Amino acid sequence: MTKKKVAIVGTNGLPANYGGIETLAQNLVTNLGDRYEFAVYCKRTPREQRKATLLGARLIYLPFNANGWQAPIYDVVSLIHAFATAQIILYIVPVAGFVLPLNRLFGRNLIVNFGGLNEWEREKLSAIEKKYMLMNCSFAAHYATHNVADCIVLQKSIKKHFLENSVVIRYGGDHTSTPADDPEMDARYPFVREPYFVSVSRAQVDNKLHVLIEAFKGMPDKKLVLISNWSVSKYGRQLFEQNQGISNIVLLPAIYDRNRLDYIRSRAMAYIHSHSFCGTAPSLVEAICLGLPIISWDVPANRETTQGHALFFDSADSLQRVVTTLTQSDLDSIKETLRPLADHELTWDRVCRDYASLFDFGEKAATV
Repeated sequence: MTKKKVAIVGTNGLPANYGGIETLAQNLVTNLGDRYEFAVYCKRTPREQRKATLLGARLIYLPFNANGWQAPIYDVVSLIHAFATAQIILYIVPVAGFVLPLNRLFGRNLIVNFGGLNEWEREKLSAIEKKYMLMNCSFAAHYATHNVADCIVLQKSIKKHFLENSVVIRYGGDHTSTPADDPEMDARYPFVREPYFVSVSRAQVDNKLHVLIEAFKGMPDKKLVLISNWSVSKYGRQLFEQNQGISNIVLLPAIYDRNRLDYIRSRAMAYIHSHSFCGTAPSLVEAICLGLPIISWDVPANRETTQGHALFFDSADSLQRVVTTLTQSDLDSIKETLRPLADHELTWDRVCRDYASLFDFGEKAATV
């Protein structure tokens, strides 16, 4: 039996060295490669680093970056090629949604994952960029065969703004693990020998890294390990430069090696999730699946992801109150209440089965 061809558009490509949507792509390829023939579009990459295939998926490299001003060009070229060559298209974060009406000519099964909560309202975007993203998300919602939201909050927003139904499919986190003790790692990251809190996020203003730093400056007896891609934004560069040499705050550059990242995260007292504007954040899902107690920025999407089983804050002062009054009993209780989520809800097996139902035109679940 001939496999249906699935094209994955809108990511940086494989292997998954960048973030949640690339991890989604890699797990779809890994778990569903026996049922579908995958092609994944990849950003500009030096020729000597390119691979023809990975995990059975064909990798198609384009001479553009997947982010910044080249992102719409990257997506347009990817989409046009995918329309001509694939039967099923999974488009993640529709920055070139204006191209999707072309699908009326091709009739492909077009699945759009919106990638996060109301991308058109993010603080990091200018007024023009917000209008541009709203337009593209509107095109995407209307011309997709299936819309995918990663949380119920976003699902309701898609219905409110675009009058379109969507399916809720979250992210998996069971690709994470707790590495065994390693003296070399302990020497490289000596803070793992003492109690610390950890947080991982991109350096953008709505991820509130400045709030975490402000809070821990006022708690010199509590250690924070903050991992981010500091160099990619003015916001990140300024934070990094202005907060060097603080004894209880460790600022680490982005870590893309899974084992190293898991080593640091898994040994923390708790994970602090500071995203104020996201849906089901992959970094939060991964922390839950690592068995970490969660302290989270208080917004509906984060409460939904944790099912309310976390400690919440919305300012530097409230974070200080949470951290300074935290007990081991609190940590143990949060870990225990989050365990069923990690074991049954936030698994890649479940996520991939839900996507397979869309690939096969299966019944839509959890629509509004």
